[in-house]
Amino acid sequence: MRTPLILLLVSALAVTGCGRLSDSRMNPRNWFGSSADERPSLGPVSDTVDNRALVAQISALTIEQTSSGALVRAEAVTTSAGWWDGELVPENYGRPAAGVLTLRFVASPPREAAPDTGVQSRTLVAVYPLSQAHLDTVSEIVVTGEGNSRRTRR
Repeated sequence: MRTPLILLLVSALAVTGCGRLSDSRMNPRNWFGSSADERPSLGPVSDTVDNRALVAQISALTIEQTSSGALVRAEAVTTSAGWWDGELVPENYGRPAAGVLTLRFVASPPREAAPDTGVQSRTLVAVYPLSQAHLDTVSEIVVTGEGNSRRTRR
């Protein structure tokens, strides 16, 4: 009776040192890591999508988990204050190509000059919802702007 009990205690102590479920890849909150900045690798592309221009620079990209899937949240810095109607527009009709979902961050330029009071006045935020079914087919998300793109992987 003592040998199985000692063996059970030793194995329990050994297993507890292996790690936690919250740090493992089985946890859905760890599927997408932090985003990385990169230069667009595409050739010449159109500067407009439905009469809105690509934003100048993507400054941040995060994936926020929801009860029904996730939200892709991107921040962009424009060249001047007053840009509006920012949106993440999916390429390829929103279907991932080889597991990569590509979104373009577009916005409308200001109609009249607005005072530039710093980076906060030139920052736009846009979100794109993903259902759990759509999220299951995605292994990588890329958000592109005019000067750079940001990528996050599972």
